[in-house]
Amino acid sequence: MTATGEGAPPSLPPPSPFLVAASLSGAADADWARAAAPHVDAAVLGGIALDPASRAAARDLVARDRSEFLPGDPLAWIDRQLGRLAETPVIPGVNVRSATVDPVREAAAVCAERDAVCEVNAHCRQPELRAVGCGESLLRDAGRLADYVAAAAETGATTSVKVRAEVPGVDLVAVADAVAAAGADWLHVDAMDSEGVVGELTAGRSTGEPENPRDDLAVIANNGVRGRETVAEYAAYGADAVSVGRPSERPEALSRVADAVAAWRAGELLGEGSATPPEAPP
Repeated sequence: MTATGEGAPPSLPPPSPFLVAASLSGAADADWARAAAPHVDAAVLGGIALDPASRAAARDLVARDRSEFLPGDPLAWIDRQLGRLAETPVIPGVNVRSATVDPVREAAAVCAERDAVCEVNAHCRQPELRAVGCGESLLRDAGRLADYVAAAAETGATTSVKVRAEVPGVDLVAVADAVAAAGADWLHVDAMDSEGVVGELTAGRSTGEPENPRDDLAVIANNGVRGRETVAEYAAYGADAVSVGRPSERPEALSRVADAVAAWRAGELLGEGSATPPEAPP
């Protein structure tokens, strides 16, 4: 099953709904994206640590046997990997981590030049990354996260934000409004075990006229996407897309999800999901 079809590399925005291969630390490079390309519409490389603090945290993760990308020059790595995908039929992107805003802007500029998505990582929960202000810690500092998004968006790159549900004290709907107002295009949501959060993020669209900044975001649902049943559930919650992480390395599983997304695109999943979207938050 091919999600994007054959021929020239696709352009942004992708067809709706769409399928994303989500970043995998130490694994998601150009070769990984090429392998996934027959099945997906977009592939997000990385994550890649950009600045000294985030790179030091990544080295600490490697020291405890986690796989990480640690090239000598992160921006050159991004440009090189995206360049290798120039003729691949997939929309490329890069998930970036940084404790400071300027490297995000610089990475996004590379992405813009390559017609790629720059995805700000507000998702990783490893203590080493949180301690330096990366990943999940950004969810508790929506103003700083919005600054990252604005810096990426001002380069002209399509800008995604990867977030996580079930973070204590975090109002994900408020975070979505903040990043949308700052210029985000995609909200990539690791739903954890709270799939209904996707419905909370999309509920305000029911009028057909956006009333909140988040209503214009493309919401990508991640976590537990394995086939038709889970795709239908996220579709019923109002997602615009789904993504897969580890299954992106298993062709049989990825093909099964791609078939489900193709059925969704064809209108064949309507009524199959069991979700009951909540009322729109104020």
